[in-house]
Amino acid sequence: MFGRTSRLRKWLRKPVGIGTVVAVAVLSAGGALAAWGTFSVVIEKTNSLEFCVSCHSMQATVYQEYQNSPHFKNASGVRAICSDCHVPKPFIDKMIAKVTAAKDVYHTVLGTIDTPEKFEKNRLHMAKTVWAKMEATDSRECRSCHSRDAMDVHKQRPKAQSLMAKGMEQGQTCITCHKGIAHKLPDMSSGYRAMLAELKDAAPAKSGSAGTLYAFESTELYSERPDGTPGKGDGTVFPLTEAKVLERQGDFVRVEVQGWLQEGAGRLLVAAKARRIFQITMSPKLADTVAIQGEAESDPDTGLSWQQASVTGWVKSAAFTADRKALDAYGAEMAGAACGSCHSQPHADHFPANQWIGIIKDMKDSTALSAEDVRYLQSYLQRQAKDMAKHGS
Repeated sequence: MFGRTSRLRKWLRKPVGIGTVVAVAVLSAGGALAAWGTFSVVIEKTNSLEFCVSCHSMQATVYQEYQNSPHFKNASGVRAICSDCHVPKPFIDKMIAKVTAAKDVYHTVLGTIDTPEKFEKNRLHMAKTVWAKMEATDSRECRSCHSRDAMDVHKQRPKAQSLMAKGMEQGQTCITCHKGIAHKLPDMSSGYRAMLAELKDAAPAKSGSAGTLYAFESTELYSERPDGTPGKGDGTVFPLTEAKVLERQGDFVRVEVQGWLQEGAGRLLVAAKARRIFQITMSPKLADTVAIQGEAESDPDTGLSWQQASVTGWVKSAAFTADRKALDAYGAEMAGAACGSCHSQPHADHFPANQWIGIIKDMKDSTALSAEDVRYLQSYLQRQAKDMAKHGS
């Protein structure tokens, strides 16, 4: 054993010949080239359309949609495949994208998206993830084919010219307006409807002993606590109205709501002076019980007189929650779904509270919003309007 160790030491101390160095260098270079060639082939193969749609979950869903899109077939005969839109060109970003793409394989194996039904259930979440990446990179992959400098906007339709000019001026990115260009848009309402369901389920636990509640849907207001099955109320409380709890009896809560009344229009309580943010509409019977507070104040912009007032009545506790943050998150999700699908979503504080009424009225028919959704969205945006900061909103 000691003899073998001695011979090994002698061999290691022996000078290395030039031939050995050349041989090692050639083998190392050859191995590196082979490894790089194999790596390049693998990357190229995984960028191919055939590889991307090899999963049956892709074949049954997004591939079918892609084949009907202008990215697959168009007048110019230029086809963009999956990797053109979803794989970055810069090497480091490309490698990051390749690694993170493994999660798609993981969820396919796990069974998260292995059927069309499961895919549709998760489509909104997946689409939002892709949209967020595109927003973060200023739609980098889109711009690898579509360059602003190469665009002749005068060859676009008049409406497209106007929207493109406005978008460029505001620094918007491609995906801001072009969601659904290659794939079917998700059911944008599914996100906020799921949030509403969770909000309703959690409401009793969060509002059971709270002193202040907020309506998350329109609900009846009663002058007196109903006995038995409640019928039509004496008024209606609108979404996001803040109510102070005075008394609890079973499923009903006696509340006080404060706001403003316009002189001569005493059946509509609004959230702020001269701001038509609806809180309560009242029957003549309920209007007679309104408590007026202080002197009338004139609005300098309109010359109309307004008075602070409060209304007391009974409401069903199931329509209220104490979780204002959850309500704001619900409103933000609804605004994004309704306003951000076709164009850049305007900030709530971009317009005055009263102007939001006309904007929503003009746009609601282009959305999937129900009448109740419209009431909520209008109240949500109005309460964050640019002229509401001084009112404590």
